[in-house]
Amino acid sequence: MTFQSPWWLAALLAVAALLGLYVLLQLRRARYAARFTNVALLGSLVPKRAGWRRHVAFGLVTLGLAVLVVSLAQPSTEVRVPRERATVIMAVDVSLSMRATDIEPDRFSAMQQAAKEFVDVLPARINLGLVSFAGTASTLVTPTTDRDQVATAIDNLELAEATAIGDAVFTSLTAITNFQASLEAGGEELPPARIVLLSDGYSTVGREATQAIDAANAAQVPVSTIAFGTDYGTLDLNGETVPVPVDRSTLEEIADDTGGSYSEAATAQELEQVYEDLGSQIGYTTEPQDISPWFVRGGLLFAFLGIVASLLWTNRLL
Repeated sequence: MTFQSPWWLAALLAVAALLGLYVLLQLRRARYAARFTNVALLGSLVPKRAGWRRHVAFGLVTLGLAVLVVSLAQPSTEVRVPRERATVIMAVDVSLSMRATDIEPDRFSAMQQAAKEFVDVLPARINLGLVSFAGTASTLVTPTTDRDQVATAIDNLELAEATAIGDAVFTSLTAITNFQASLEAGGEELPPARIVLLSDGYSTVGREATQAIDAANAAQVPVSTIAFGTDYGTLDLNGETVPVPVDRSTLEEIADDTGGSYSEAATAQELEQVYEDLGSQIGYTTEPQDISPWFVRGGLLFAFLGIVASLLWTNRLL
């Protein structure tokens, strides 16, 4: 919990002073009573008081005042709300190594399923595009709010040879730039953009990762990467078993140097969780929500209970 006007909390000192004054008066009353030696006569002269109950009544009123003071400081709490707008490009690796079966039923099928769940996780107003890459990278879906279009494109992905991670970033940036240009032409404010890149292997062709990093930083677009697969994946090519481990270092470097996040997924379930987490990070933001009305209600309730208790127990207001 945070406070929008914290200087009002200084008024709690006045409430504390009031409480101190009450305690002081009670101590003085006790001293005066002790000086009156004829206790029997004192009891006949002074009406019977409510004892501890009057302290409870005063305590409730004091607590109510303190809570009302806190309400003046405008307490707020962080709540998660969907982003009104954002542009996300999902770049997925469709190289032949995705046929590896170290992840059930295979890397490619698990990736398709998780990618479609990512589509469903993002809030409806976020524009989502799809880029696939193997030896080259191509934009399959330009940023759109049409989730069915993206899901259909994911179902129709096809595998190809080689892996061009650097080109995937450049193609994603081009898709973002073209989309932003269309927004500017319409006089719209540019929303934040991000690339989510999944790969299971080493980059073998295309531009270097360092070039992609420089381009992403120049465009101020973070790249979040997912290293998908295990170190023990193999691929059968023309009767030869070829190892297809994950290049974690390159993917982590791209994420770290562009301000994105890096994740690893060695199972289909882990990949689904990574996509869900990224969807929450990208699709939602936290905003302060004013909760001072609850403190006003609480303060008034405590004060009302204190006054009622005083009237019932002492037949007077405090």
